[in-house]
Amino acid sequence: MDEACRLLGVQPQTVYAYVSRGKLEVMPDPVDTRRSLYRAEDVAGLAKRKQAGRKHETLAANTLFGSEPSIPTALCSFFRGRPHYRGQDAVNLARTATLEDAAQLLWDAEQPADFSDAASSPTARSGKPGRIAGFTVLASLSAGGHSTRGRLTRVLHHEAQGLVGQLATAFGAQPGRQPLHLRFAKGWKQPPEVAELLRTAMVLLADHELTSSAFVARIAASTGASLPACLLAGLTTLSGPLHGDASGRVQSLFSEVERLGDDKVVAHYLSTGLPLAGFGHHLYPDGDPRAAALLALFEPPDVIVRFIEKVTALTGLQPNIDVALAALVAHYRMPADAAFGLFATARSVGLLAHSLEQLGVPQVIRPRGRYVGPMPEAEAARAVAIAPRSSSRRTDGPPPGQSAARAPDRKRASAE
Repeated sequence: MDEACRLLGVQPQTVYAYVSRGKLEVMPDPVDTRRSLYRAEDVAGLAKRKQAGRKHETLAANTLFGSEPSIPTALCSFFRGRPHYRGQDAVNLARTATLEDAAQLLWDAEQPADFSDAASSPTARSGKPGRIAGFTVLASLSAGGHSTRGRLTRVLHHEAQGLVGQLATAFGAQPGRQPLHLRFAKGWKQPPEVAELLRTAMVLLADHELTSSAFVARIAASTGASLPACLLAGLTTLSGPLHGDASGRVQSLFSEVERLGDDKVVAHYLSTGLPLAGFGHHLYPDGDPRAAALLALFEPPDVIVRFIEKVTALTGLQPNIDVALAALVAHYRMPADAAFGLFATARSVGLLAHSLEQLGVPQVIRPRGRYVGPMPEAEAARAVAIAPRSSSRRTDGPPPGQSAARAPDRKRASAE
């Protein structure tokens, strides 16, 4: 461990994160089982990438598109291949905790969360339950929302729990003062045993570190936008089929399996090289523990079980939380948009937690663009006019009147 930390220039916690993300292969020391050995090639590769990342241009690109988080957070991280909320194992937490408990933990609130305050609001009950109603409620609240700046944390916590309550009601949860999983079960006409599954699923989905939706919510929060605006920004990003609505793609896949059979569907996807939605996760090379925890609590339909087993056997990829969520909705015949509604409501807790945490940072999040388009016409004409004079004078040094020490500055400026 000490040698790996020295070569990489990081703390032990970062090495553990590399291992959990599959970037660093680890095995027990055969001489001393209390120690771990790390694959030398993996350490060397990480060290090389870190060195390259110190260059300004590479660092700017990796900050947005690399795999390492660029914003410090105390909300969620991954240890030994499992998500943790403020240091607590999220999978273990989901065995007994409610979404209200998870919100108190993630928001670092003094009092338990209560999502019933605004549940009976006319705004929350407008229109047919579902995605349109949910986004309409948030859009309306965003239009007249107050900035987060200059307000006490306990006041923002109260507003945040009202937002989650209204969103849940918009997605079909029955108004009332019970915990959200019971309200969803009643609204979707499900028995108490299914309510327990909804409880588990929502705690597992509450947060997942710096996802694209969390990053967008933080950007909005950094500008002083209202809490409903921050939440709306995050949820519109979450709605993408490559993010929070991935369970919708899995539901479509399950429909194909029910119509055509698992053999034909698997053969078609594998023969054409099409990706199978819901299988594999870059953060969980050994399988998504959230999916395993949820799938262990109920038995999906036989056709879905066979399909999951066949895909896993042929690809080596384990089902992720999107498969578990889609299987839950399919098995208990919940509303068509229930998977996204459950995900969006649960993740709203995490998005609001990220928004609240960002308020402690005074700077506005403002990345810089690296222009790669065509040169403006005026600059192009100037470059053409300068080129002949430059080539006719000197080719082995800077133009007359300019010191050699300043030559690299001009070269660097023109490249940027």
